[in-house]
Amino acid sequence: MKRNLIFTLICFVGVFSLQAQIKEQQLDKLVENTLKTFDVPGISVGIFKDGEVVYAKGHGVRSLTNKKDMNAETLVGVASNSKGFTCFALAMMIDEGKLNWDDPVRKHIPEFQLYDSWVTENFTVRDLVTHRSGMGLGAGDLMFFPEGNDFNVEDVINNVKYLEPETSFRSKFAYNNNMFIIAGEVLKRVSGLTWEEFIETKIMKLVGMTSSKASYNRVTDKSNIIDAHTRAEGEVIQIPHDWSETANAAGGIMSNVSDMLTWAKFLMNEAVTENGERLLSEEQFHELWQLQTPLKVSANDSYDSNFRGYGLGWFVTDVKGGYKQVYHTGGLIGTVTQFTMIPDLDLAIVVLTNQMNGMAFNTITNTIKDSYLGYEDRHWLEKYGARNRDYLKYNDSIKAEVYNNVEKAKKQVSLPSPEQIVGTYTDDWFGDITISHDGKSYKIKCERSPRLFGELLPYNATTSVAKWNDRSYDADVFMQFTFNEKEEVVSATMKPIAPITDFSFDFQDLELKKTK
Repeated sequence: MKRNLIFTLICFVGVFSLQAQIKEQQLDKLVENTLKTFDVPGISVGIFKDGEVVYAKGHGVRSLTNKKDMNAETLVGVASNSKGFTCFALAMMIDEGKLNWDDPVRKHIPEFQLYDSWVTENFTVRDLVTHRSGMGLGAGDLMFFPEGNDFNVEDVINNVKYLEPETSFRSKFAYNNNMFIIAGEVLKRVSGLTWEEFIETKIMKLVGMTSSKASYNRVTDKSNIIDAHTRAEGEVIQIPHDWSETANAAGGIMSNVSDMLTWAKFLMNEAVTENGERLLSEEQFHELWQLQTPLKVSANDSYDSNFRGYGLGWFVTDVKGGYKQVYHTGGLIGTVTQFTMIPDLDLAIVVLTNQMNGMAFNTITNTIKDSYLGYEDRHWLEKYGARNRDYLKYNDSIKAEVYNNVEKAKKQVSLPSPEQIVGTYTDDWFGDITISHDGKSYKIKCERSPRLFGELLPYNATTSVAKWNDRSYDADVFMQFTFNEKEEVVSATMKPIAPITDFSFDFQDLELKKTK
């Protein structure tokens, strides 16, 4: 009798587990509706569960221009999901005895220098990859963002000393890409290979990621690759791929659903390849997913999480019942991605998109994850859809108000005279921004990042609006001038006009002094 009861319970649990998992047709419908709700041209989705791929499909189109179908092999820039590869590579060097997480960065890059001399001497390799430098969110990202600037890795290493911290060292999480760029240089100096060579030959090739490349420029066959898309002036448009090769260690990898599922399988197999080769020691693999920089868990957390934070190249948290979740997101101009693993459930979820709306990947990932965790349908599509509409409406209203004021100011307010305002404004790390006047209007140009070029418009007596010609950036800024007692402009500062602006457009970190 007892044996029959146990058998019945096992069967019940098995049936419940099967029924709880989202069906293929349901997922197809969810992704299709997500495309429409968030105006995303294409999304590819993959699920790995219990040792095998159970879903790998593309939906929509790779490009609004060619209209070719998105599929599981379509290459997408996974952006900051590259950071996990960078840390894995560094850990391999630790296994080889060439590096330690707590080595001072200056041991490997003697010229490395930060704003504070004590922090410089005590800043470690671990600090490079855990977002606890003390600098502000995205500080210095304009050195590689957007594409088309002339900054290189050496410039990044040289210029971070000018980035004044916002908090004390190691006291607060603030996402920073430039520290990962420098971590990539550490890898190069201790391994003898470029970051790109190391990632492709020492990791991707051995793991079996046959289609992936370490950067966009290393993709030779672009027959199945996305075009990037973004919302500009109220509609989704296609834009050029945008990523600087300088920042590959922070976010350069091109991959697809099939390869990212292979990466997930490898990671959840404790860093052992299909042919049984261990690429990382158990000790170092364990270290990657340990909490390094804590983050707050909201009071009404959707997954009843007890902790959340950043490990070494990965966000780490717990979800329902204490299951450890390891994950990351990535964003470029024109694409966002999400990679999620719950190793205890042998579950991985990959969502790659070609439009920069993170609520789309959250909708899909959360719905899939819920089905395996046993949650009832929580209607993520409807929740995020409503939130997206409200957010865009709010963001658009702020920009509309700013430009309404600009139109009024054109009639009521004059910018400072050309004699006062025209000239060169220099920031220690970003270089020169020039303001010119052609007899009719003012032009503004970032000399080292020439794609940032536009018109300077009046806003009030001391403030202007820099409206960039490339409307896909959605990064217009207020520019406020400071005058001396002779009514001469001596300096200027900038700040975004709208809250949705990508944090990598860190104009607020510039301290511009008029030099000419």
